[in-house]
Amino acid sequence: MTAPAPTPRTPTTFGVVGSGWRSLFFLRLAQAAPDHLRAAGVVTRTAERGQEVTDAWGVPTFRTVEELLAADRPDFVIAAVPWGQMPVTTREVVALGVPVLAETPPAPDLDGLRSLWSDVGGSGLVQVAEQYLLMPGHAARLAVLRDGLIGEPTSVQLSSTHMYHAVSLIRGLLGVDMDEAVVTGREFTAPLVDPLSSDGWKQDAVPEARTTTIATIDFGGRSGLYDFTDNQWWNPLRARRILVRGSMGELVDDRLVRMVDPTSPVESHLVYRRTGVDMNLEGNDLDFVSVDGRVVYRNPFSGTRLSEDDIAVAAFLEATGAWARGEGPEPYPLAQGCQDHAIALAIGESARTGHDVRVTKEPWA
Repeated sequence: MTAPAPTPRTPTTFGVVGSGWRSLFFLRLAQAAPDHLRAAGVVTRTAERGQEVTDAWGVPTFRTVEELLAADRPDFVIAAVPWGQMPVTTREVVALGVPVLAETPPAPDLDGLRSLWSDVGGSGLVQVAEQYLLMPGHAARLAVLRDGLIGEPTSVQLSSTHMYHAVSLIRGLLGVDMDEAVVTGREFTAPLVDPLSSDGWKQDAVPEARTTTIATIDFGGRSGLYDFTDNQWWNPLRARRILVRGSMGELVDDRLVRMVDPTSPVESHLVYRRTGVDMNLEGNDLDFVSVDGRVVYRNPFSGTRLSEDDIAVAAFLEATGAWARGEGPEPYPLAQGCQDHAIALAIGESARTGHDVRVTKEPWA
């Protein structure tokens, strides 16, 4: 008997407002994973820029959100515009009654966050594009923590990404919601060779002054340590590090130590199965992550050859589509994105002034 053909997947559809590098990121993912994602169109300021986008990516472009929605109403619209324009575009899309995914941060400053929340927080239509907890390594770590393998998480030390992204990771791994926080930050400047950036390799790189920001975040019983150096995302001379400490053990990068009985501290590791290595002919891809022979994370985009950051963004877009269609939970509500940036702003303020900054209950809390 012939097996029935699999039911075709219905791709998540999205529109994009803006045509900068963030917008092109989403278009690239739709092109790489067409069974999962489809770009319905892009809103650009000018027809000339719109034609460039159409020529490069094969998607229609429009001058207004209304025109986009009239032509092909997507599951949601992404606001991928500069910081200052983000709350304006978010309000515009919400006014049309359409789910919107705001890029990070949802507003530039604390007053802007409060104003945006006052205007659209009650709409239930706004999510924030914070994908870091969906990156395969972090998603695997979060699964380990939720399984209780190190007991209750009590502190996170993170040196990897910056500001609101780092705060999202710290809060997510600790399980902190809208808790008040006291932030203590400092800045340190030292010479560092910085040979690689988004513009590519620099052939004549020499040590130059680079700033490192270090801050503690006291959530009252749980704590985070933030450590970021300028351009750390790209600089190969600065490693990424993460430490999660718990009541029964700790997780250091991919190494896990915990007690399994009163006298036995046991060590385990997050193990990544990657295909395409040596004589493996399955193609270059991440398959899954396991601990002690148990899979704790599986790549939902296996076969697409996406990088780990791309996997996280693509997974976030799918989750946003499911939410917008009423098929899944909110992936990252506006309140969470506002809280991340409020703490990130406190890190910057404390580092500049040398004084502690308290983050109290805000309207979104």
